Amino acid sequence: MKISIIGAGGRVGSNTAFALQCLGLGRELVLIDANRAAAEGEALDLMHGSAFTSSQIIRAGEESDLDGSDIIVVTAGLRRQPDEPRLALINRNVSLFDQIMTSVKKAALPARAVLIVVTNPVDILTQVAVERSGFAADKVLGLGTVLDTLRFRSLLAAEFGADPRQVSALILGEHGDSMVPVWSTATVNGVPLTSLPGYDQQKVWQIFVRAQNSGAEVLKTKGGAGYAVGVAIAEVVKAIISDSGAILPVSTMQKGLYGLRDVCLSVPTRVGAGGAIGTVEMELWAKERSALEDSARALKATWDQVTQKR
Repeated sequence: MKISIIGAGGRVGSNTAFALQCLGLGRELVLIDANRAAAEGEALDLMHGSAFTSSQIIRAGEESDLDGSDIIVVTAGLRRQPDEPRLALINRNVSLFDQIMTSVKKAALPARAVLIVVTNPVDILTQVAVERSGFAADKVLGLGTVLDTLRFRSLLAAEFGADPRQVSALILGEHGDSMVPVWSTATVNGVPLTSLPGYDQQKVWQIFVRAQNSGAEVLKTKGGAGYAVGVAIAEVVKAIISDSGAILPVSTMQKGLYGLRDVCLSVPTRVGAGGAIGTVEMELWAKERSALEDSARALKATWDQVTQKR
């Protein structure tokens, strides 16, 4: 199993490689970055730890090395500049991503590989990838709200003194301002949040708000997220490699679930060797479904703005 990471010289890409190494996911990890020296340094550092982690080939590569990949993870992207409008960053990253997709289409074998999009705005760029990569839509997965869900569960666990692995709570929709917390099915080992000692509706809402703003919080305190993103990506990779059919809130092109079409956003999705192998239309409260529809509209509005400038 060959896994290539585009943007591996940066924090997210290198943390992803480390998470994959620690979990022993993939036989070969190829680290690709515009800064070749950075990719070589990360590969060397990871290789130095291999005697205590996993038997893997870890090396730096070029875009031509994408050929033969089973999974391609794209983390490369530009950061927002001070006072830069959000749409301006989106347009800059879309332009960069167009170039990356052209390279992926030339070098990779779309019929074989699964493409995981991590670069933000992830839902918009997942749609770009569906259009430009040459990959079938089901083989293009955006990380979507997998990271938001991970943050949400971990913060809820800390609040209630629970084992984070027993917290079941989902965030759907956009990885952004319109993301949707699914309170209707949130539990700790099957126990509804509302039944837990100390439950307070206002307090748990503030926990969601903190999860929603966690990216900005980590950016302010340490310059950007890395570890949790790597763990979230590794969870998606694990589902693909094991062909487990794990249900994850990845971002995919919608084809009618909840009446949503022609937009990429996160819904409960079964992930396996073929990428997105199915979706689950879980029962939602009316207000949750309405919020999901609003999230889709917000993303479509952004997509329309982006496509007008392309």
